[in-house]
Amino acid sequence: MSTWGWHNFSLPTTAGQTSPDDFTGLDWWTHGRLVNYDMPNNAENDISNWLIKNPQRLNLARTGVSFGDVNVTEADLQHKSQELDLWSGIINSSFVYNNTSVSVETVADPVTDTVGISVESKLFQDSLGIFFDFPYSDLNKFDAPFVGVWNATSKHSTKLTKINSYSAEIKHTLDENSYYVTINWETPGAISGPTDGTHRYHFQSTSSRVRMTVSFSLEPSKQSKDLKFSDLKRQSESWWQSYWCKGAFVDLSAAATVNSSAAELQRRTILSQYLVAVNEASSNPPQESGLVNNGWYGKFHLEMTLWHLAQFARWNHFDLLERSVPSIYERLLPSSIVRAKDQGYSGARWGKMTDPTGRSAPGEINALLIWQQPHPMYFAELEHRAFPGKATLAKWDAILTASADFMASFAWWNTSTAVYDLGPPMYPVSENTSPNVTVNPTFELAYWRFGLDIAVRWKERQGQSAPKLWIQVLENLAPLPIVEDAYAVYEGIPNMWTSNDTTNDHPAMTGIYGLLPPPLTGSPINLTIARNTADKVKELWALEDSYGWDFSMLALNSLRLGDVEQAVAYLLDPRFQFDDAGYPEGGRRVPTPYMPDAASLLLTMAMMAGGWDGAAGAHFPKDWPVEVDGFSPAM
Repeated sequence: MSTWGWHNFSLPTTAGQTSPDDFTGLDWWTHGRLVNYDMPNNAENDISNWLIKNPQRLNLARTGVSFGDVNVTEADLQHKSQELDLWSGIINSSFVYNNTSVSVETVADPVTDTVGISVESKLFQDSLGIFFDFPYSDLNKFDAPFVGVWNATSKHSTKLTKINSYSAEIKHTLDENSYYVTINWETPGAISGPTDGTHRYHFQSTSSRVRMTVSFSLEPSKQSKDLKFSDLKRQSESWWQSYWCKGAFVDLSAAATVNSSAAELQRRTILSQYLVAVNEASSNPPQESGLVNNGWYGKFHLEMTLWHLAQFARWNHFDLLERSVPSIYERLLPSSIVRAKDQGYSGARWGKMTDPTGRSAPGEINALLIWQQPHPMYFAELEHRAFPGKATLAKWDAILTASADFMASFAWWNTSTAVYDLGPPMYPVSENTSPNVTVNPTFELAYWRFGLDIAVRWKERQGQSAPKLWIQVLENLAPLPIVEDAYAVYEGIPNMWTSNDTTNDHPAMTGIYGLLPPPLTGSPINLTIARNTADKVKELWALEDSYGWDFSMLALNSLRLGDVEQAVAYLLDPRFQFDDAGYPEGGRRVPTPYMPDAASLLLTMAMMAGGWDGAAGAHFPKDWPVEVDGFSPAM
């Protein structure tokens, strides 16, 4: 899969529902007025469903070894081995079939969308070959591990064009979408196909070693025709060695010799660094499963961009962060301004489940979630701390201004309480409360204050005055809700600490002192209340129903509260699982791998290694000999 490979199914043919423009959504009463939200409408089911599922991310192709007419499964192979060399980015695979060895090297070009393959085996002189298979798009919300539909051959087409005796191109067309695969091989051979009734092509050669490059693009490829396997291998080695030698690093190897927790944390940290570089660093924010499987049709979630991408800044890999931030906000700014205007607000309202078109997929939660709104302020401040100056201020100014304008206009002046409320209707981080009664959730209030504080400071740094409404809202936001001496999910929530309905999903209240720094203005965090909240969550929260990044959020909270041992315990909680290859397991509620877990782990490790303002330096268990390099304090 790729960041650019998307597909649209044909539009509905229902009368009156044949275009995205026919979608009208739903009007909900919002503080005395009707506001239109992008929610499914029973009268528009066809176009609503189409907008939810389109576009969906494509599996561009599946490539592997074939054995002629014999159906060989993994169980038929002996002495199977596969190893990824993290230092070079090269995967070495080997196995034995019919007493004959097969060795494979696989490498990806860090510059172009090209994969390099080298296969060595005497079996080429018998029946061994290399296949290329193309699926049709799938309508599944979650799709793994072989994404796509492999038997709907009549719904799409492929066409082979032989460029010369060492090169060929396959064009794959699905409805109105097409892309190209250019295959170049270095030893005599030939490609043929497709196999009857499929979209599978086969490459055959009598050489004992086959080397080839496989390039993917939206247009017929030109530059890839001169790329050789050795070029890709050399470029991969250079890129990965540069990646590991730049940025920040945590070395727990000494601690790992005496402490199994340190050994496992080192393993997860190293493998997560590799996986986020592969799956998270493209021109669009990543989907939840990166480029491994499809979740939510391959769309990305703007509320998750902070968990996915903030770690690049904290590990001093701004070169990877800037591939998508702030450019994604620049690209989505026009549609977000329209969204806010259509709802009667100022500024830009960022969507949730979206795609490169800027549309937010219809959905009640999609339309009413708000905690993605201050994310640009968080990213901007991370960049400013690393690169203070006029260029950074100018780069982010329009984005932060539009974000803050919406935040100020969204807050509602409650004449009865003389404070600005957030909601209703709205969904908090946990997404499991009734939107019509959810008002003043703890995390959103704290994040609103953080965002407006940064926006005001941004204007001051440029010698400008912040809009009066920003200041007015900032100074009069509702206080954080407290129940039984602990922060609550939202104001007025019933049975906060005594009901299973309220102590599950994301414990976002802990994020206000951990993920977020102490507030710049207004009332300080009550540390007694913060500690009580952490204690209650540890004792009462149904963490088995939480998404994995909750454990990183809890660990960040524990670090700021001074409990390093508890932070480590959360990062190694049995419910926060990483498999043998380092992929974070999603569990029963989200797809596997669930990449925000790997990214949030790295965000937490950065805070353990660099500390935070007022408490700079490493924060690891006292008996752990640890070396860190390249970290600056968190906010």
